[in-house]
Formats: sequence, C-alpha cells, structure tokens
Amino acid sequence: MSQEYTVPGEIVETETTEVPEPGAVTIVVPTFNESANVRQLLHQITEAVPARLPCEVVFVDDSTDDTPEVIEKAAQDCPFPVTVLHREEPVGGLGGAVVEGMKAATSDWIVVMDGDCQHPPSLVPDLVATGERANAGLVVASRYIKGGSRAGLAGSYRVFVSRGATWLTKALFPRRLHGISDPMSGFFAIRRSAVTAEVLQPLGYKILLELAVRSRPRTVTEVPFVFQDRFAGESKSTAQEGFRFLRHLAGLRTASPVARMVGFGLIGLTGFLPNLVGLWALTVLGMHYVPAEILANQLGVAWNFLLIEHLLFRERRRHRRWWDRAGRFVLLANADLVLRIPLIALFVHQFHLGVLSATALALVTTFVLRFAGTEALVYLPRRGREKPARDGRTARRAV
Repeated sequence: MSQEYTVPGEIVETETTEVPEPGAVTIVVPTFNESANVRQLLHQITEAVPARLPCEVVFVDDSTDDTPEVIEKAAQDCPFPVTVLHREEPVGGLGGAVVEGMKAATSDWIVVMDGDCQHPPSLVPDLVATGERANAGLVVASRYIKGGSRAGLAGSYRVFVSRGATWLTKALFPRRLHGISDPMSGFFAIRRSAVTAEVLQPLGYKILLELAVRSRPRTVTEVPFVFQDRFAGESKSTAQEGFRFLRHLAGLRTASPVARMVGFGLIGLTGFLPNLVGLWALTVLGMHYVPAEILANQLGVAWNFLLIEHLLFRERRRHRRWWDRAGRFVLLANADLVLRIPLIALFVHQFHLGVLSATALALVTTFVLRFAGTEALVYLPRRGREKPARDGRTARRAV
C-alpha cells in the first residue's frame, strides 16, 4: 500500500513505512459528511496558520458523502501537506477518529478542531505558543473564561445541554478536570508526547474529556475563544450522541475497581424494581408465590445484566460472546441466592450472631463474591485468547 503527499506543484508517492518531514503542528480534523465546509476550512487554515507556524492537516473521515473527494480538490491550493484517513468502520465515533488522527500525527504539537468552521483556525498558533510559554502538555480553547463566548451555539436548547453537560462532568471529575473550565470543548492543543493512545477508549464526540480523565498531562492551561456559527450544514449532535455521552461518562467514572463495585451495588439495588413488578404481575395472574418469586428474580437479573453490560463493562464485552456472558452472569446471580441461606446458618450457629446481623453479613459477603465472580468469570479475557480491539479498516490518502 502506498500513500501520496502533496507539496506545492507536485505529487510525491512514498511507501507507508516512510513519514513526511514533521511540521510544527499537526491539525487533526474529524469529519462526517462535511463536504460543504471542508473547502472553507482549508482556506481559513491557509490564511491563518502557515505564515506563523509550519503545519500539516490530517482529516479522519467517516463520511458517506463526497467529503474525501472535496478535500482532495481543495488541497491542491494548500501550501502544506493534507492527508485523508477514511475509516470504513467509524469505531468510537468522533472520539475514535481523533485518536486515529493523533496516531498519524508527525509533529510535536497536535491541534484538534471540528470540520464545520466553528473553531477559528486563526487561534491555532496561539494555542501552540501558549503551550510553549507555559511548558504545558494540554492547552484548551475555552468558551467559559474571560474573552470567550459560546455565541455560535444554535438555540437555547443547545446552550442548556452544553452547560448541563459541563456541570455534570466537572461534578463527577473534580480533581481530573481542575483548571479546565470547558471540558466539552472540541478545540485544543496537546503535545504528542502527552498522548497515550493505548489507554484511550473513546466513545462519541467528547475526546477532550477522555484525554483529561485517562491520561491528563500534568500542566494544563487555557485560552479564550469565540465559538463561531456553523458555515454550512447541520449539527451532528443528536439524542443518540447524548446517550453515548452518558454511557461514556459512566464508563470513565467506573474505571477503578472500587468505583465499579459501588456501581455494581447501585445497579443491583435498581434490580428490585423489575423483580417486584414481575412478582406482582405473576401472583395477580394466579401463580403460586414460590415459582413466581423464582421467575421474578430472573427479571431483576436480566435488568442488572443489561445495565452492567452498558455502564460498567462496555470495553470488556469483546472478550466473550454475549450468550456466554449472559449465561455466566445468570448462574452467578442465582448462586447468590443458594449460598446466602447456608451462610446465614453458619453465622448464627457457628459464630453466634443474631439473625439480622447474620443476614446483613451474608448479604455483604455474597455481594462481594458476586462482584468478584462477575469480573473474573464473566468479563476478564480468557487466557491466551484475548482479542485485540477492533479499529476498523482505514484507507490512508495524502492528497
């Protein structure tokens, strides 16, 4: 496989094992059906960046329209290298695209920006210069510090969602996001040496949050920016992206074993609701309470399984097939019931505890055992058979 790099006036074809001469900054732009915007974006970059800072631009494209072809034509007038990485499978959404672009970057500094012209390219040299002056690893373009503005957000609904998401993330990660006023920003500069791509597990479009929580550089600074109006097209922010964002938050917050155990317990508590509803429905239909209780318990187990699949162990689901995970989880959940009564008897007769104390201790013991069993027997990879994470097929073109 070969790749092409354009310099003014000629096209040079090289093998994929070679890399272009590194510039001072690599601008990574994730795109999804932005054909109406990319020509204007490249024009703005040409006007604002090369005279002050050598650069290259890497588009990571998940489009279903002609965005790659439009980039190829527009790049002919650019005095810097332009590369298009087109992904056949958009794994990880916009965040996954950014990580792919970071892996392809050749410069010491990487600037991430959107492809809809709402992030002003004129700020790119200032982001890098601020990082150099402050010896920072991450420089965030913020809408929420003095001199910044969210004026380009269309409508009060998007303003409300943006502010709510910012408040929620800062409340969940007060230490990791200390000093970052705009964790929802998609416009930032980061040193390539500060990026540990292997630890990143992006989901959706908030890659700055992922970077800040999983591999935040020690020194972070901010510069203000005014969020511009979209040049053309419509926002890709949808309700589905909102749900992906919430799932991503849950995955980040439960990354540690202690946090996962707390989440596991809270999910278990919510399982009482479908259990009780199922028990009520079955007994109303005339079923005896004993088999009704057994069947209703399975509803709670199924509820718990679905929640932990999507909120606690999303990144580990690839290690086993879903029916294997489900079967193991059901066995562990029902073993909890079988084990609890003998444990209560043991605590009462051997350790002379009261019934209430013995029951409480048995509940805690079986909960810890069930959590440990779930981690070890359901979601840990099988020895010697761990599958690498899918990253989809990517076609690389330098234009």
